[in-house]
Amino acid sequence: MSGSNPSPRTLAEELRNRPDDDLSALLRSRPDLLNPVPGDLTQLATRAGTRASVVRAVERLDTFALQTAEALAVAPDPCPYGTLAALMTGDADATDTDPGLREAVTDRLPEALATLRAQALVWGPDDRLRLVRTARELLAPSATHPSPTGLGPTVAEASAGMSPGRLQEILATAGLPATPDPVTAVAALTSLFENRTAMSALLDEAPAESLAVLDRLVWGPPYGSVTAQPAPHLRWLLDRGVLLPVGARNVVLPREAALHLRAGRAHRAPEPQPPALAPATARDPEMVDRTAAGQAFTALATLEELLKEWDLGGPAVLRAGGLSVRDLKRTATALDTGVHTAAFWLELAYAAGLVASDGEADERYAPTPAAEDWRQLPAEERWVQLVTAWLAATRTAGLVGTADAKGRTLAALGPHLDRSPAPDVRRRVLALLGSVPPGTAVPQDAVLARLRWERPLRGAAQAAPGTAPENGHAADHTAHTAHNTAQSAAHAAPQDLRSRIALWSLHEAELLGLTGRGALAGHTRALLEAGPDAAPEEASRAAATALAPLLPTPLDHVLLQADLTAVAPGPLERPLADALDVLADVESKGGATVYRFTPGSVRRALDAGRSAADIQAFLTAHSRTPVPQPLAYLIDDVARRHGQLRVGAASAYVRCDDDALLNEILADRRADGLRLRRLAPTVLAAQAAPDALLEGLRAMGYAPAAESAEGDVVIARADAYRTPPRTAPAPVPDGPPPPDDTLLAAAVRAIRAGDLAATAERKPGTPAAAPAPGRLPRTTSAETLATVQAAALTNSALWIGYVNADGAASQRVIAPVRVEGGFVTAYDHTADEVRTYALHRITGVAELADDAAS
Repeated sequence: MSGSNPSPRTLAEELRNRPDDDLSALLRSRPDLLNPVPGDLTQLATRAGTRASVVRAVERLDTFALQTAEALAVAPDPCPYGTLAALMTGDADATDTDPGLREAVTDRLPEALATLRAQALVWGPDDRLRLVRTARELLAPSATHPSPTGLGPTVAEASAGMSPGRLQEILATAGLPATPDPVTAVAALTSLFENRTAMSALLDEAPAESLAVLDRLVWGPPYGSVTAQPAPHLRWLLDRGVLLPVGARNVVLPREAALHLRAGRAHRAPEPQPPALAPATARDPEMVDRTAAGQAFTALATLEELLKEWDLGGPAVLRAGGLSVRDLKRTATALDTGVHTAAFWLELAYAAGLVASDGEADERYAPTPAAEDWRQLPAEERWVQLVTAWLAATRTAGLVGTADAKGRTLAALGPHLDRSPAPDVRRRVLALLGSVPPGTAVPQDAVLARLRWERPLRGAAQAAPGTAPENGHAADHTAHTAHNTAQSAAHAAPQDLRSRIALWSLHEAELLGLTGRGALAGHTRALLEAGPDAAPEEASRAAATALAPLLPTPLDHVLLQADLTAVAPGPLERPLADALDVLADVESKGGATVYRFTPGSVRRALDAGRSAADIQAFLTAHSRTPVPQPLAYLIDDVARRHGQLRVGAASAYVRCDDDALLNEILADRRADGLRLRRLAPTVLAAQAAPDALLEGLRAMGYAPAAESAEGDVVIARADAYRTPPRTAPAPVPDGPPPPDDTLLAAAVRAIRAGDLAATAERKPGTPAAAPAPGRLPRTTSAETLATVQAAALTNSALWIGYVNADGAASQRVIAPVRVEGGFVTAYDHTADEVRTYALHRITGVAELADDAAS
């Protein structure tokens, strides 16, 4: 891998030797390096070594690549490949290492190292591997904390403040000759610990209690506490430097001694391969698809029910934003589901742009105009739209009801629910389920274990000095390392955000019909197999085409029953369903929907402008059974009484041609609250408002109708309430978006161009031949003009500094062709095209060596 080129001295030099495809791969995997585009490869290397960028890159490594980086962090710098391999596999003669595991580590190590190289976290040839400094600082142990491997500082680091006399005492007790200075004393002790034979002979003399202490510290945390008068078995370790003091009462097991006890391994359990997705359960793929399709249809019905529930305006918006707990519970009751599931449906509708706040003074939620367009789409297209919104949304419904960092409860539809990793976790969960054969269900523990291997946890608490009990008794806990083994992760309670999002994603995928009985559905595979680079329309079309045959066909009929009910044996066509929602009340849902006709529901249809004849004709046309006589009598009876009383605005009045009926109302004690009095034989006046008068008379069992100022019956058709046009909430990105191929090509070309200008060799003795590093060349206007004119005559190349109209400065290599009118026309080597530059914007020029621009 080292090649025949001289070893690069810096990361910038190595990047300069990489082909353009490798630079494109680096920028694609670390898009934060592109904002803004680096001016040259030195800037790119500097930016790639910044702490924020390195942390982001490390967080995207899989477990084995991370373990490789951690081994390099505790290895010498630079590190030969053989030393790294020994740290990953341990000593060849170690008896506690599985030969199969050692072989797997050996086989996978080049791939992991290539990943670190591609990410610009490791550079240099195989005999001089270097981990970038920032990554080493993140992963290497220090005098105050161990590394994620559980190793402590080196002998040299741990003994930095020790007196020379004490060092000589340790050498004498360990059987080593005296040295003239502390540096050679530390080197001698280090050599002892690294010598397997000598170290084994030393530990053979140790008391059993001393070895027990080492067993508790060897895999970390390597720190412990001792008293002012340590026990004899601890004194034995301290006197020989096997434990070194790092404070008044704290001690540490130095790295070299720990590696000997570990048989040379940096990690207790290297994980070269991802954990298997097992135990898996094979199911019938057709059954999985049918189950998922049924749930997809239920999801659509639930969203439609939510929109219908809020059709005339939804609940109020809290002052701090979001939905109150009471309104969330009411919505859950209306949807016949639990509170947490209702929160998911609300967040999904919000993410899809179907519901939003109306923005009025008394702010409340309501369906958006887009909801009406969505309801008109075919079922499969509506489903795809919901799933697409769910995959891209960063709003996380699982957080509803939990507390934020300030102890405030997070409300549904409220702020602070965005979690940028959510889209990536959802897609990775579905991708894992799609990596097994169709119809295969994978346990959630196995999914979590695989996800943690692909993106191991970072930032866990590190053990600090003083965590071990006094006198060397082992601490009864393990170190919190940067990642856990897949086995422990599978059984541990998922407290980290990504694991919780993964669990929520599995549940939500089942609710949406993406999975059926734990296995990925065929229509979901069609959505995922289109690939992230495919056009969204192609993926949506493929998923809709796969789902459409599995969804039930809407029916155009119901079955009328003699008990004043109508049974819909399946989903109904939308016009029929909307008409029945007005004419009857839904009594039960399920595989079949039962509607019940009541006087109130029939009156609702009459209020909406239908006549008794219209209702009878509608039912006859859409029923596979004859209209039952009780239902016909109900419709005729309600219609006969409907509108017999007329209510209008006086402040309010009741008008009726039946004088006896008005007398009956006046005599009814229930009408006392309406404060009625007779104005004429056919008119009663009331002090109540017209709508209150209508409701009061209806509560008394009458069927009044509202009357307009002209004396006509007012048709009480409920108008749907809609918000102004609203856009769906924009996802909160998890870092910069990945660049496309066009941007990558342009960025690589610009970086190469800037690097050419920055590193081109100048002729000695020319103006601005050697400006300060990072500074543009500086020459006077006369020198600039003379040099450019001479270059145009001799067809030679120049190095120039240029400031464009936006004030952006750059260095360029040009070959002037023509100079006139205050402008120079030249072939720009860095941009590979002919350009025109204003002379007054050129800060300075320098002639290049003869072969610099070739």
